[in-house]
Amino acid sequence: MTDVDIDDTDRRLVDGLLADGRASANELAQAVGIATATATKRVQALEDAGVIEGYRPDIDYTAFGFDVTAVFHLDVAGDGLESVVSDLRDVPHMVGVYEVTGSHDVVAIGKFTDTERLNARIKDLLTDPMVESVATSVVLETVCERDPLPVADVGDDGPT
Repeated sequence: MTDVDIDDTDRRLVDGLLADGRASANELAQAVGIATATATKRVQALEDAGVIEGYRPDIDYTAFGFDVTAVFHLDVAGDGLESVVSDLRDVPHMVGVYEVTGSHDVVAIGKFTDTERLNARIKDLLTDPMVESVATSVVLETVCERDPLPVADVGDDGPT
């Protein structure tokens, strides 16, 4: 990502895209109160700078049979963190992998079609010599997921 000065207009344009990733430049311009050409140029500049990394649909994974969501808490041996997170990043079922502070080294979130596939993934993790332990929580109910974080009202102290 290159350096770019992000102002309130850029933030409002990004919020418009977070609300509707398929919004036209005209719709964004109207919502923000700027010219369509200005909206187009600013969004393009944010894309070029890597601030906007892409556009993806929100998917209902249960429609595709992914009915089981699990949260993995991993303790990793000494210098194994880089290889463990790299391996997890490449697992198609993992939708989030985080290096964290606290009592664990890594938190990963995975989606599975059934508990048999979840169990197989747990066994794979336990056979990795760099993984010292795994604690797994199965999600009973997803309260919220993929909710966009508005960026327009972010000040020096964070969101207002």
